[in-house]
Amino acid sequence: MDKFLIEGGKRLSGRVRVAGAKNAVLPILTASLLAKKGQTTIRNVPDIADITWILKVLENLGAQVERSTSEGVVTIDAQDLSGYVAPYDLVRKMRASFLVMGPLLARFGQAEVSLPGGCVLGPRPVNLHLEGFRRLGAQVEEEHGYIRATSQRLRGGIIPFDRPTHTGTENILMAASLASGKTEIINAATDPEVVDLASFLNQMGAKIAGAGTNLIEVEGVSQLQAVDYFPMRDRLEAGTYLMAGAITGGKVKVEGANADHLRMVLQKLQGMGVKTEEGENWITAQGPQKLSPTNTLTYPYPGFPTDLQPSIMALATVASGTSHIRETVFQERFSQVMELIRLGADIRVSGNEATVFGQERLEGASLMCSDIRAGASLVLAGLKAEGTTEILRVYHIDRGYERMEEKLKSLGAKIERINSDGGGSE
Repeated sequence: MDKFLIEGGKRLSGRVRVAGAKNAVLPILTASLLAKKGQTTIRNVPDIADITWILKVLENLGAQVERSTSEGVVTIDAQDLSGYVAPYDLVRKMRASFLVMGPLLARFGQAEVSLPGGCVLGPRPVNLHLEGFRRLGAQVEEEHGYIRATSQRLRGGIIPFDRPTHTGTENILMAASLASGKTEIINAATDPEVVDLASFLNQMGAKIAGAGTNLIEVEGVSQLQAVDYFPMRDRLEAGTYLMAGAITGGKVKVEGANADHLRMVLQKLQGMGVKTEEGENWITAQGPQKLSPTNTLTYPYPGFPTDLQPSIMALATVASGTSHIRETVFQERFSQVMELIRLGADIRVSGNEATVFGQERLEGASLMCSDIRAGASLVLAGLKAEGTTEILRVYHIDRGYERMEEKLKSLGAKIERINSDGGGSE
């Protein structure tokens, strides 16, 4: 397995462009299954492992898929789908694979999808998805690790979520687009990626109103058509590189970043002493000589994103005081803590809250990634730590970040990917 070697202490500077948003492109790719005719073209597709896996799922269902990683373009012809079963061997790789349930159920009136895998972040049940499908008229049952759902034709209904669910909202949006009648999603997720999916579906011919608010209305249509679409860029990747500039005391300009999608992140960075500037599709972050501590609580959008909680914790490890970070979205999203401690961080965890006592310095060590965002936080800490940091299992990082080491190198980082055969890559 590949690993990173990082020589810390380099102040990053320069500009970097973020790729298409993983969490927007994945549901958009699954939504392409709703087009019975024509070829759907998706542009701005990031070259990451999760995209490779979702395309394998689509191909397994009978879709014809072509991909140009150099151009970031994927074309999908789903008119001759041959199945409605998404097997464990594929779905276990990542949680987003469960998003095929809504399109398959809407198109075929039946779907059989394995319970999802992905990053280990504590319990993330799909019960909200399943209750939503039931309220659309589907018969849903679980057996031997598979969810089976059937319906002659889905019918509109009222879907009240107890709490906002990003993927749950997306799954119901896709299913309701071809249902008969009107669907209301109450307490819907408001994430920009949900808005992007709704825009894609509307371009296909869906009738969706209210995306980006807590109440989304969907008027079902009889069919959807293939389209050509350019998804949004990745706000989480943007936030990661802004924090890379901040933790190293450098100045990084992130191109392709939408500041409106990162308001809470920018506010927290500014509170830590980071100077930020923004323009149309770019943000600059300049780190101070010494970061100030932070009090950060994760919350569904527009709150501080849980996916950037590990990264802001990395910043807090070298802040000039005590930080408090509370995780309210996932129960077990502190897997980075023990690895940061190996670098010399002083972090105490009690329940869903971490207290971080900022240190004068971190020292390089051998670390291991456990998930995508924890891996990113280890890279940030390694950029700051003195000496050499070795980060193992970087395939987790590759699931969500397109050529991270190359982008960091372009900013002046001294980082090397060591291939599993022992060789490096340039």
